[in-house]
Amino acid sequence: MHARVGSAAQQQAMIARTRLSTDALVRVLEAWCPPMPGLFLYYPGHRHVPAGLKAFVAVLRELT
Repeated sequence: MHARVGSAAQQQAMIARTRLSTDALVRVLEAWCPPMPGLFLYYPGHRHVPAGLKAFVAVLRELT
């Protein structure tokens, strides 16, 4: 069952890449959502942050 889920996710990613590269997707409500420079990450603000997520956040902070 997990293999099928992964396969479906890969197909969706491929469809998204194809549509992005052919300009089939367009930005809507552009006036209400101006582009913002930088990286943004939203994650649960729990007391215990998993070590992997903590390391990922540290790398992102170094990049900005």
